[in-house]
Amino acid sequence: MFDAMRNDLTLGVVGTGLMGRGIAQIAVQAGVAVRLFDTRAGAAAEALDAVGGMLAKLAEKGKIDAAAARAATERMTVAASLGELAGCDVVVEAIVENLEAKRGLFRDLEEVVSDECVLATNTSSLSVTSIAAACRRPERVAGLHFFSPVPLMKVVEIIDGVRGDRTVGDALMALARRMGHTPVRASDTPGFIVNHAGRGYLTESLRVLGEGITDFATLDRILRESVGFRMGPCELLDLTGLDVSHPVMESIYEQYYQEPRFRPSPITRQRLAGGLLGRKSGQGFYVYKDGSAQPVAMPLVPAVAPVPLWVSRADAALHVRVVAVLEAQGVALDRGDHPAEDSVCIVLPVGSDATTCALAEGLDPKRTLALDPLFVDKHLTLMTTPLTAADARDAAWAALASGGKAVSVVRDSAGLVAQRVVATIVNIGCDIAQQRVATPEDIDSAVRLGLGYPKGPLALGDSLGAATILAILDGMHEFYRDPRYRPSPWLTRRARLGVSLTTPEN
Repeated sequence: MFDAMRNDLTLGVVGTGLMGRGIAQIAVQAGVAVRLFDTRAGAAAEALDAVGGMLAKLAEKGKIDAAAARAATERMTVAASLGELAGCDVVVEAIVENLEAKRGLFRDLEEVVSDECVLATNTSSLSVTSIAAACRRPERVAGLHFFSPVPLMKVVEIIDGVRGDRTVGDALMALARRMGHTPVRASDTPGFIVNHAGRGYLTESLRVLGEGITDFATLDRILRESVGFRMGPCELLDLTGLDVSHPVMESIYEQYYQEPRFRPSPITRQRLAGGLLGRKSGQGFYVYKDGSAQPVAMPLVPAVAPVPLWVSRADAALHVRVVAVLEAQGVALDRGDHPAEDSVCIVLPVGSDATTCALAEGLDPKRTLALDPLFVDKHLTLMTTPLTAADARDAAWAALASGGKAVSVVRDSAGLVAQRVVATIVNIGCDIAQQRVATPEDIDSAVRLGLGYPKGPLALGDSLGAATILAILDGMHEFYRDPRYRPSPWLTRRARLGVSLTTPEN
């Protein structure tokens, strides 16, 4: 097996588009010699010039030393034919995402390179095992999945095929570290880690839209401001483009034999058919002008007099927490054991909806609303029952907004908005761990670095508590009777044992 730290290590890159160029850049910056090959005439030379130009710009900006930029550029050469990759220690393919094209390339490479050369595929969605099956020596084939733009996205997935040699993955892990990236190890399953874990955020958010609980802009605002996601789900879909995102949703759903947790939404299928791709088409969920999303007007706080709010005492700990937040906001509270006739009732669901809570506590649903008790630090989410009177809604809205915090009002939903989306993300992350796709540490690192989430799914679950996540999923499962919300065994056991979701098996 190759030594990733060798001074004379040589890497072949086949396919010199955006991904291939990014891989070449980080390799030559790490002192690795790179040979570029592309079947399109002149493409490899264009890539060499482009990477050299990028290195020169980095030197001009003072981000790297000028001498280092020149030395890195000199480490790149163009291979006129596949045969000129014969002396490579590793060859990475970054060609079209087509199984037969990749299998054919690896068969051809085996006729050229030595038996010790490692063959790595940058596939994002195809089975590494299926690619390797075309090879005479499948054990030397592994996945080396970078994310775009490669120099900036500092995570890379190392994927072991079913017949892969463990030492091949070990060597690629070391090479990734040499190139300044954080490697995470995964078994060969659909979506690997990042695209697998990313199903929860988008599919559950689309389900919220599909149930008419709120509009796309409010959905984005709640998840950005309440939870801390860098982008709302609809902003993210617009950025990626539905022509990319929707087929990935369908592919992973089908590859997992219609697993309900990954069920796609008709919303994106219809919008894709209508050409509402996102930024690239000028309109998606948002409208774009000159590449910038046009602002969406948010509902104004009603100009009504606030009324006292009576806060549910069904859960003593949640009552204390929410009352402390509202007191700090200066909200007028009804402190009676039972609500006064002129008060608006506030229930505090965890995995439940406002209607269920109102009925369980014997409250009038016409003057009852729910407040998300788990996300009250930066943004408040208020939820009506189907019968909540407009004057009760507006009075509660005005009261909560009087302290200066942003308030979003949504329709009745088991798990509100943030709870159900976060619980779905955590549950899928737990199931990735349960399937032994990756270690808990690698799952969290991959998602945090690859998707930009505020925390990895297991750490996010720990921040609320495994028992709380389990309660949300149990409540949603009971309400919807949809196996989509069945808790992962990994989550259930750790919640019962009272330990962190990152706790590995002994």
